[in-house]
Amino acid sequence: MSSLPIIAPSLLAADFADLRTELRRVADAGADWLHLDIMDGHFVPNISFGPDLIRRLRPHSRMPFDAHLMIAPVEPYIAAFAAAGCDHIAIHPESGPHPHRALQLIAGLGKKPGLVLNPGTPLELIAPLIDQCDLIMLMSVNPGFGGQKFLPGTLPRIAAIRAMIAASGRDIRLMVDGGITAETAPAVIHAGADALVAGTAIFGAPDYAAAIAGLRGPWV
Repeated sequence: MSSLPIIAPSLLAADFADLRTELRRVADAGADWLHLDIMDGHFVPNISFGPDLIRRLRPHSRMPFDAHLMIAPVEPYIAAFAAAGCDHIAIHPESGPHPHRALQLIAGLGKKPGLVLNPGTPLELIAPLIDQCDLIMLMSVNPGFGGQKFLPGTLPRIAAIRAMIAASGRDIRLMVDGGITAETAPAVIHAGADALVAGTAIFGAPDYAAAIAGLRGPWV
C-alpha cells in the first residue's frame, strides 16, 4: 500500500452548471481520480447521469475516471461506460446474476474491474471474485445519496478486506466511499484503505486544495 492515499472527488457533489471548471479545479488542487456515481433510480433510490455526460467530459480531464455503477441489470451498460472513457468500472455483486462474468467483461474491454460492497453485503462474497478485481470499494453509507454520515461499523470491515487482499497476493486498491471527511479519514486509512472518495468534503469546501490535503493528512 502506498504511503499517500488516492483521493477521488465525487462528481455528484460538483456544480453541474460548470463542470469543466470543477474538473480543472479539483485536478489543480491535487485530486488523483474523478469518481463517477452512476445511479439508475432502481438499484438505488436516485438518478444521476449516464455515459453521454462522461463522454463529453472526458476530453477536459487527464484524471482517471473511476465509475461506480449502481445499475441493475449492469451487464448491458458496461460497454457504454467503457466507450465513454471510464478507466475503472466497479459493480455491485447484487446488480446482476453473474458478477464474475461482468468483471471479466470489464477487463476484456481494457478497463480495471472493481467490486463494490454495501454496508449489508457479506464480505464472503469477495472470495470467489477477488481474482478478477483491481479495486474493491467498501460503502460506508447506504448508496444513493451524497452527504450521509460515516457508519463506524465499516472500520472492521475495511480491516477484514485488507487482510483478504494481502492473502490474495494481488495488487488491489481498497477504496472507501461515504461520509469521508478530515475527521473520518484517519481511522479509515489506519484500518487499511488506500483510496478515498469524497464529495461534499471537497466540492462543498471553499478551498479544494486544502480539503484534499486535509483528507490525506499528516498521519500517513
